[in-house]
Amino acid sequence: MKVLIVEDEPIASEHLATQIESCYEDAEITHIFDTVEDTVDFFNSGSSVDLAFFDIELSDGSSFEIFQQADVPNPIVFTTAYDQHTLQAFKVNSIDYLLKPIDTIELKQAFVQYDKFYRQKPSQNGLLKEIYQQLKPTYKQRLLLKLGDHYHSKAIQDISFFLAEGKSTYIYLMNDHKHYITDHTLEGLESKMLDPQKFFRINRKFIINVDAITEIRSYANGRLKLMTTPASPVDMIVSRERVADFKAWLNQ
Repeated sequence: MKVLIVEDEPIASEHLATQIESCYEDAEITHIFDTVEDTVDFFNSGSSVDLAFFDIELSDGSSFEIFQQADVPNPIVFTTAYDQHTLQAFKVNSIDYLLKPIDTIELKQAFVQYDKFYRQKPSQNGLLKEIYQQLKPTYKQRLLLKLGDHYHSKAIQDISFFLAEGKSTYIYLMNDHKHYITDHTLEGLESKMLDPQKFFRINRKFIINVDAITEIRSYANGRLKLMTTPASPVDMIVSRERVADFKAWLNQ
């Protein structure tokens, strides 16, 4: 597997190269660049790699500028000392976001993500896509919700998140300060009713709409904390065991 590193600190790039080679025996570091300009020239020349590691803050700008000036066909792992770029990273073709100093276990998990989504044989991908199109399920477009003694029919796309508390499931809408009750459980919603490209269950209490996420922050023990519109009445934490799948979901 051909790997590109974009990092403007020589010691950091050398250390990352050593970590990569120790974590993934098939990895070959083919290029190391330290500027946005060199990286743009590389991709615009028609060159490519299998996986790239981008530091975000470079000497001549942000690595996000690379995507504005060149077509980057391969998946990206972002490396940075700051966590405020998480949401922006997953709006481009990122499979992971690693905070410096890079933990070897988290680096190995990035390669697990790569293998999971990018190393299937083309024939397998084509067959799976064809089967999926034939068996593609239909999802609910509206839900009947209760507020006091009144019922309201609301479009699924307008739902920000579902919150399970006690024996009730509450629904919060994108542009509505009220919260509603539904008879459906999170299990029933997740398994049969909601489009998994739009909705994701981050833990035992929450299912969220991707369009509701406004910010993603690193949290204790490798977890993530989400900010949404509207704000949740309780902390919205992506459980540790769901973090990898959550990142992959954002990058689909």
